[in-house]
Amino acid sequence: MSATEGAPRLDIEQVRELFDLRGGSVAFSGGGFHGDPYPIWHELRETGPVHGGTVHQLTGFDGTAFWHGVPEEGRPHFSCFSFDTCDEAQRNPEVFASSPEAVEGREIDISQISIFNSMLAMDGPRHRRYRALVQPSFVPPKAQWWITNWIDDTVHALVDAFEADGRAELNIDFCAAIPVLTITSSFGIPVDQALEVRSEFGNTDRMVEILEPIVTARRAQPCDDLISVLVEAEMTEEDGAVHTLSDPEIYSFAILLLGAGSGTTWKQMGITLTALLRDPELVERVRADRSLLKGAIEESLRWEPTDPMFSRWVTTDTVLGGTELPKGSVLHLCLGAANRDPARWDRPDVYDIDRPPRPSQGFGSGPHICLGMHVARAEMFTAISALLDRLPDLRLDPDAPPPEIIGLYERGATEINVLFGGG
Repeated sequence: MSATEGAPRLDIEQVRELFDLRGGSVAFSGGGFHGDPYPIWHELRETGPVHGGTVHQLTGFDGTAFWHGVPEEGRPHFSCFSFDTCDEAQRNPEVFASSPEAVEGREIDISQISIFNSMLAMDGPRHRRYRALVQPSFVPPKAQWWITNWIDDTVHALVDAFEADGRAELNIDFCAAIPVLTITSSFGIPVDQALEVRSEFGNTDRMVEILEPIVTARRAQPCDDLISVLVEAEMTEEDGAVHTLSDPEIYSFAILLLGAGSGTTWKQMGITLTALLRDPELVERVRADRSLLKGAIEESLRWEPTDPMFSRWVTTDTVLGGTELPKGSVLHLCLGAANRDPARWDRPDVYDIDRPPRPSQGFGSGPHICLGMHVARAEMFTAISALLDRLPDLRLDPDAPPPEIIGLYERGATEINVLFGGG
């Protein structure tokens, strides 16, 4: 039996329903925004790196736009648009904290199960201790662990499903399925529950119902998976006391990783494919020299990051980019604008895979830089390589609408309809 026979398959119709950028949960983060925000963000940056207001207000979008730090009614809001101000705020968590609790000097309650009671909202020594528990599973040398155990079989099983057709839709039917199967499989969640995890993400009680039997089983007999890492992890407190994670801590950790793992990489993969397929000569260059694919992925993270904004809460009166920010205000970091700052990159609006390497804000920076960035890179590289290896003459379908990049706080491509071989 081949490696892909019996590999996991998803209900593609359900995938389409859950991951359509114009509907479902993604619509709440600005899925109704169909314009190009970058000209406006350039204008804002040119008139000053920091402005009063939220990113969507300053962009002129008055639709639904809930996201990290939005709406947070009753607080003053500011947004920064330059690389330096975004980077400075992320590297100074004492002043620009990851949760509103820090403004009042309160710690989050880890006994309450929530994505907002995980390391996402922690700062300082506590954040470092929690992050250190799982970081070894996400470092570059561990990428092959993820590829061998989960990514490779999933990718090839998906290609198997359409390889003989001569045509496919790659964004929802292919890209969206890969990360959700990778992260749920790494937690030991059965394939028939993988999409339920995505659809029930805001339902903490249901998420615990799914995770509880797996946690119990791994406490009895650990396996070579991510939930076993959490079960066996030992936390050393500041006073030197050592303990394992409680069930609520594990559930909050798991909910954070399941959400992050299934909700971003697929959009970035679709953006990368869109950028490549718009230029057939570029596709052939990357097909012939796979070392160029790493640069193509890094450039897509700079040129069009799928999550172009995150927020911080100001813990004390301060000044950033010449603007006074009062204690208690919310600062929105427009990472998309930072990634096209002409003070850092020449021709910043051009997608150029030959651009000299330079760190961008595609995965953020500072202590909260994306934990799963190396896994995301491995997923994108493995998936796009498989398409180039197995689908000759891969090209956009001229009779289908070309993919567009839409959305505001979650940006991604619409359908990527392609032909290949003699299709």
